[in-house]
Amino acid sequence: MHFLTFFTHNPPLPVQSKPFAPVKMADRAVPVVEKRLMEVKLGELGTWVGGRDFTPNGMISSVRKGYERYLNKYIHVKKGGIGGLSMVLVGYVVISYVWSFDHIKHDRIRKYH
Repeated sequence: MHFLTFFTHNPPLPVQSKPFAPVKMADRAVPVVEKRLMEVKLGELGTWVGGRDFTPNGMISSVRKGYERYLNKYIHVKKGGIGGLSMVLVGYVVISYVWSFDHIKHDRIRKYH
C-alpha cells in the first residue's frame, strides 16, 4: 500500500437513521476525567488535565481524533463549502506569522537610512 494512500483514503461513513440521545449529566455522576473540556468547571480543571494521556502515543491519538473530527465535520459532508479549507488556510497563515514574528519584529524597528 502506498504511504499517501493510507492518509488520503477514507472509507464512507455509516449513515445514522436516528440521532443518538446524549446521556444527561443529571442522570448519573460523570467523572471529571470523562468530561469534555467545555463541560469542566474551573475548579476541576487541574483534575481534568491530570487525567489526560501525555505519552507520545496519547498525543498522537489525540491529534488523530481531532483530525478525524475535522474531516467528519467540514470535509466529508453532503453539501460542503469553503469553510473547512479556509480554516486550514487561516491556521497556516497564523502559524507561519507566529514562527517568523522575531524576524518581522527586527525588520520593523530597523532604520533604513
